[in-house]
Amino acid sequence: MHPILRARADQQLGLFTAVDAREAGYEHAEVRRLCRSGTWVRLRRGIYTTPDALDRARSASARHRIDCLAVVLELGRPTTVASHASAARLHGLPLRRDIAGTVRLTDADVWRRGRGFLLKQAPLRIGEIQRSGPLRVTSAARTLIDCAREWGLDDSVVAMDAALLSRKLTGGELRSAAAAARSWPGGLNAVRAVSLADGRAESPLETRGRLRILGAGLPTPELQVEIRTGGRLVAVVDAWFEEAAVAVEFDGQVKYTDPWRGQSPERALWEEKRREDELRGLDIRVVRIADADLGPPWARLETRLRELVSTAGPTRRRFSATARDLGRRRAG
Repeated sequence: MHPILRARADQQLGLFTAVDAREAGYEHAEVRRLCRSGTWVRLRRGIYTTPDALDRARSASARHRIDCLAVVLELGRPTTVASHASAARLHGLPLRRDIAGTVRLTDADVWRRGRGFLLKQAPLRIGEIQRSGPLRVTSAARTLIDCAREWGLDDSVVAMDAALLSRKLTGGELRSAAAAARSWPGGLNAVRAVSLADGRAESPLETRGRLRILGAGLPTPELQVEIRTGGRLVAVVDAWFEEAAVAVEFDGQVKYTDPWRGQSPERALWEEKRREDELRGLDIRVVRIADADLGPPWARLETRLRELVSTAGPTRRRFSATARDLGRRRAG
């Protein structure tokens, strides 16, 4: 590849345009021949890359970043911003697996739909745009609000909790963004989602389980509560009902298949059992909720939880319970 064209591609995630190729001296017939031979890859009309560049984009997020930039280059609008679900992918926020891989973009002046992309026209305020290499991307706050205007409530709160947990933004920034979009289509959906967000939830299962608990009309539990006895930390429980001394643990499979700090799955399971036994020895009642429980089995589990929460905990407590201010990201 000509050094001028390579330098241009290096600035654009390995992508270059037909105009870039002409400026480097490549003629149209030569470009077609290079594409037929597999030396170059045509991504969109007038947008090319190389097999090596695609090989380097191994993750789904990296490939989606390339797809976003390819659309922006094809449109020829450098002010266009990756937004909605595309921005959520680029920010590393959790999305449902069935959310389409369509490139989502926003532009202050243009609306357009094309092959594999949707460009919406909407105002973009100062502070709502970030630079991600050659791409402009909506900020975490604007991204979450745009997504919440379209997604279901559970999916929106899951993404907000994850963003707050990873310190991508503050609760104040999220509330301000929701207030600014309140009158937009779907804006009230976003406001409702923000009111339920809590950055102490450490997994999508914890978020979804908390929403089921709230939806059942049960008291709002504290999250990430440290249980200590004699000054010693016994456990950090995912959710806690103070009056009833009931702990809720959300059992994601990843806890055992990909445990913390290099523990084996067997060791992680053993440590979990020991913590639960010690909690029960302190007269703390423990309820475990798995992902499957949030489906049809929920009615039975809700009844059990309601009975436990309506019964007062021990009058003499041999433990203290203190909620953490912040959640902690899971680390290997």
